[in-house]
Parts: sequence; structure tokens; C-alpha cells
Amino acid sequence: MESKEKARKRIEELYKLIEYYDRKYFIENNPVISDQEYDNLMHQLSDLENRYPEFAKLDSPTKRVGGKPIDEFKTVEHEIPMLSIDNTYNDQEIREFDRRVRKALGREVEYFCELKIDGVAVSLIYEKGALMRGATRGDGFVGDDITENIKTIRNIPLSVPVNEKFEVRGEVYMSKSDFERLNREKINSGEEPFANPRNATAGSLKLLNPKEVTRRRLRFFVYGGLFFGKNLPAQAETLKFLEAMGFPVNSERMAARKIEDVIEFCKKWEKKRDELPYAIDGIVIKVNSVRDQELLGSTLKSPRWAVAYKFPAEQATTTIKNIIVQVGRTGALTPVAILEPVHLAGTKVTRASLHNFDEIQRLDVRIGDRVFVEKAGEIIPKIVKVIKETRTGQEIQVNPPEKCPVCGSSVVRDKDEVAYRCPNVGCPAQAKERILHFGSRKAMNIQGLGQRIVDVLVDTNLVRDYGDLYSLKPEQLEKIERMGEISSRKLIENIQSSKNAPFQNFIYALGIRHIGERASEILAENFVSIEDLRRTDEKKIAGIAEIGPEAARSIKEFFDNPENNEVIEKLGKAGVSMENKQPVKKQGKLSGVRFVITGTLENHTREEMKTELKRHGARVSENISRETDYLITGKNPGSKLEKARNLGIKIITEEEATKIIRGEI
Repeated sequence: MESKEKARKRIEELYKLIEYYDRKYFIENNPVISDQEYDNLMHQLSDLENRYPEFAKLDSPTKRVGGKPIDEFKTVEHEIPMLSIDNTYNDQEIREFDRRVRKALGREVEYFCELKIDGVAVSLIYEKGALMRGATRGDGFVGDDITENIKTIRNIPLSVPVNEKFEVRGEVYMSKSDFERLNREKINSGEEPFANPRNATAGSLKLLNPKEVTRRRLRFFVYGGLFFGKNLPAQAETLKFLEAMGFPVNSERMAARKIEDVIEFCKKWEKKRDELPYAIDGIVIKVNSVRDQELLGSTLKSPRWAVAYKFPAEQATTTIKNIIVQVGRTGALTPVAILEPVHLAGTKVTRASLHNFDEIQRLDVRIGDRVFVEKAGEIIPKIVKVIKETRTGQEIQVNPPEKCPVCGSSVVRDKDEVAYRCPNVGCPAQAKERILHFGSRKAMNIQGLGQRIVDVLVDTNLVRDYGDLYSLKPEQLEKIERMGEISSRKLIENIQSSKNAPFQNFIYALGIRHIGERASEILAENFVSIEDLRRTDEKKIAGIAEIGPEAARSIKEFFDNPENNEVIEKLGKAGVSMENKQPVKKQGKLSGVRFVITGTLENHTREEMKTELKRHGARVSENISRETDYLITGKNPGSKLEKARNLGIKIITEEEATKIIRGEI
């Protein structure tokens, strides 16, 4: 058994180690040990503290793992009200805020801009160097005492080097990756998933068992401090002071003297918000000078010295008016929700994909339901949750159709797939989707061949498949409404010029199931022509890295179909290139090495870096997985960085990637 002195020294050593690892993980976002190693240190410390309680500190990290369950939350009154901030939604409203401030003060001012974290606002009270109380905002005057839950958040200091009483305010949030992890766990256990990270955070803080809150991995950003008569002169200095004391302060902040610079900062982050590993819903704009803040004062509801610029909503509630079924180019039937119009991310949304009928069953979506609909970035809107509490009993359940809604053929479902399919290759809906895919930018890139034109071409029997495109004449197109002579000839020119598309684009354009952009690229590297691919044995194709048996089987089925061969024959007669005009790629020095790129690079665009890596045989994908060898990071990396760290993937800079390409490292 160890001596008391040895135990004391080990406890002190563990305090320093855990504090260091917490800072690396939660403050610097740069973990240096695994979760298991960290947990082992915590177990060691807990064991020693239990045996030698006289050496345990009040701010020991073991206090973060959660104490006994709480019976209920007590309410506490905020000494200084936590007022809400007025919102602005466009440039003009920001300028109007600036006009009011300058008019009230009679001069120009400096502003301070901060990211508006989409989380839960809390107040933390420190006395004699220790965290004494944590509370929710509540109604701004009275909130819930959530001290025990607050203590589980690892990047909130339990003690600080200041004896005077002071208060900090900030936002508790959940990272995107932890939100996804939590929802996977809830779905796997048959529970309702959270609609968004903010709801998950709020729900976590309301848990009565702090041990469960610990598992949620909540985090914190401080945005202000109240020092009871000893405030620092400016918001910028306040944040620097709090940061020096060990509080997590968001690094993306800026002081600005011109309102146009403030607007530029807002627009920049409106575009880049999806690159962050956490959710933001706007920018908070504050008058930087604390003295000016005092002069401007507040209304009963909000301060006159601050506003929030709110980004266009990416999630909203609406009602499902109907659920229709669309038929894709492979015959897959996709249910689509028709919505009461709602504005999301700056656009009016009237439809949302439900993906498949298993998803309808999982969400229990019905016609007439009130739902959360989400649109992140450019992603197709999707339904994330049904608000079942609003049901009236008049909602209508939706079942998979027995017949194709377009051609009436009996629907089939493969036992290994979730999708229901129309087996009729002559189905007009499939023909339209295949033609659109064939002419898309990453396939044959036929500009001007849009949905309206394709609908008319198929409905009037001018084309039955994409092989017929190359026999079209300008005079046939001129009969289509709003085409005219010039636009008809231009479309014909675009169709004819697509004959020499790169071989990998042609393979992708054929629309073979399971053959996407990357698989088309690999096939182009391994075959000299479509005829070469058609003649090759299925097992040999399956043996190619990243292709596999499922894709090989799809290729075999495609070329075994007489109708597909008839279309390829049409393309050949029309003079469409079906050969690889570039030599088949030899094994490069980076052959088989897998890269992913995140953030903005300084000396290359992402596409330039991808091209250079592929030129040397590397594989570049969009998503992080355990098979990824390197993550190349630029400025403002997104959630891929955190995922790479969690998976132990080597993270390199653009400069290091360039050296790898040159063979210097």
C-alpha cells in the first residue's frame, strides 16, 4: 500500500495531467490521448480521492462526473437581469441600428462582432475563486439552478484565480458530432431523436441525473463578464481577461469601426456557418465600449447597445399537405412530402424528401402532421421530426404503393434493399431521369438540357432514351414552347460537343446502379473502352479496389440488358467517344493512399489539390472514415477535423500535403 505522501503527490500529478488534457480537448480542440486513456486517469484519481479524502480538492475534476440525482431544480433570481437581444434580418436593419447608436451618442463608435452560438444561455457565479452557482436564463429575471449539471461541462473552470465575486455569461452547446452520436444512440434504443443540437443541449441541462449529463459532452463559450463595479473598459478586453483566466472564448470575433465591415463579417459567416463543428444562428453586434453601453442603457426587454443579425432559418415547423411518390432513373420509388410553404436558408421550401418508406415508418410521418423540416447549406430539405403532440386524429398514414404511379407496373422490392422499384425499363419517369442524369454537369455536361425540355422530348416521343439525343434536329426543338431558333441551335451544338466528354464522365453518364463519380473514375483508370469493360469478367471487376462485388454485379446486369446495349449502339453510331483517350493510369507513388480535404487552402483550390493528389495515384473522398490516411486542413476546418481526431487519423497542413506529393516527406 502506498504511503500518504506518495498518494498526495500522485493526486497532484493527476490534477495537472487531467487539467492539461481537458485544455487540449475542450479549449484547443486538439486531443492528445484516447478517451480510454483519459478515463483510466479519472478512475485512478477517483480511487485515490476515495481512499485519501483529505487530499481531495473542491474543484477536483472528479466532481465533473456527476453526483447523486437531483430531486428537482430550484429557481434562482438573477442579480442583474439576463435581457434578450433584439434581432435584425438584413443589411438595412443593421445600418438602422448603427444610425440609432450614433444619434444617441452623437458620434461614431466601435463595434464588436461575435458568433451567435445556437445553444442555451447560462449564468455562472464565482465567489472566493470557486464556481458557486450555475443557472439558466429562464425568463431573464428568474432561472433554474443547474449547478450540478454545469459542473459536468469540462471546459467550464471550477476554480479561478480571482477572489472577488463576479459573474460570467455564456452559451452551453453540443458539437455537431456529439449531437449525431447522441441521436444514433436514441434511435438504436427506440427513442425519439432530438430535432437539433440546441434542443439536445436544453434537454441535457434539464436532466435530473448529472451522471447522464456527463455522457452528453456539453461544451461552453463565454460571451460576457460582470465584475460588480469593476468592469473592464471594453467587450474585447473583457473576453481577453476571461480567456486568460481559463474560460473558453470563441476565437472568431472582430472589432470594427465601420458598419460596412460589420455587415461583411455577418455575410462571411452566413456563408461559412456549415464549416464550423458547432451550430451558429447569427452574429451578435455589440458596442465595444462598456462606458458607451452604460450611456445607451436598455429597454425593459433588451439592451440598446447590442443586436443580433439572424441568419435565414435552416430549420422550421410546417405541415405536410400530401406525400407523393417520385420514380428515379433506376426505378427507385422515393416518397416526397408536399409542405405548406416555409422559408429556410433564404429560400421558399415546398417539398422535402422522405428518402424511402422505411424512413416514413421510422419517423411515423403522416399526411397532415406538423413537422420539423431542415435545410443545412445546399442540402435537399428533409423532415427530421414529427410533432406528435399536435395530432388531431385526422392524419393519414402512408403505405408503399403496389403499382408504379407513372406506368402502373407492379412494384418490386429486393430483399437486401430498402427501396421499392418499378421494374419497367420503359417507364417514362425513368427515361426522363436517365436523360437528365446523362446530360448533367458531372456526366456529359449538356448545358440547356433541363427538366422542362426533357419532359417535352419524352412526352412527345422525340426521344425514348439518351441515345436519341444525338439525332435531334433544330427544327424539332423549335416547336417546343419558348425555345426558338437560336436556343434550339445552341442546345443542338451543346449536345454534339458533348461527344468528346472524358471517358470517366461517359461511364458516369450511363447511369449504372452503384456507379457514382468515384467508381467511374476508377473504372476509367482500369479500362481502355466501354467494350473492354463490357467484355471483362464480373469477378475481375469486383477485384478492383473500391469497386467490389455489388458494383460489379450492377455493371454485369447493365450490359446483359439488350435495351441498354441498343442505346450504346446508338451512341456509337452517333460518334460519341466511348474510349479512354488518356493512357490508363499507372501505379503512382501515392497509389492507394486515401486523403480528405477540409477548410480553405491558401495556395490551391480544393479541386486543384484533388487533381494533383489523384495524378500521383491517391484516392480523394469527401467523407472521413477509418480508411482515411490523411486529413488535409486549411483555414476554418469543419466538423471533419474533430471526426478525424476522434478516429486517430493523421492531420496535415496544405504545406505538408505538398511535400508528400513532391516526395519530400
